[in-house]
Amino acid sequence: MLELTDAARTTAGVVLLTVVGIESGGWFLLQVVRGAVPATDFQKAFYRAGHAHAGVLVILGLVSLILTEATDLAGFWRWLAGTGVLVAAILLPAGFFFSAMGAGRTRPGSAAVLFPVGAAVLAAGVVTLGVGLLTA
Repeated sequence: MLELTDAARTTAGVVLLTVVGIESGGWFLLQVVRGAVPATDFQKAFYRAGHAHAGVLVILGLVSLILTEATDLAGFWRWLAGTGVLVAAILLPAGFFFSAMGAGRTRPGSAAVLFPVGAAVLAAGVVTLGVGLLTA
């Protein structure tokens, strides 16, 4: 049986509770697609992308959290390997949603700055975890 550290168990529990937030995003997206919430084609595309990134990255983040338990990483590197994807699961969807907000928007707003930040955190997290697993 896999034994998680207290920190990993707590993080996983909190992350699983955030799935309710992702569900509410899905409900919002359904309202947009049905026409109940007015949105441009650009906004629809960004809302879909934000919702998809949230779901996929939360799953990958939970897997990364568990896999980190099989490494010898410590300190910051352990944190980055275990939670980097989860941080990206906040940053990237936030970039999609916040940069698409505003009536009639057809181009990304200033929150698009979150894309390269989220991508960098995602890359750093998976590379750290990959190296940690290969060197354990």
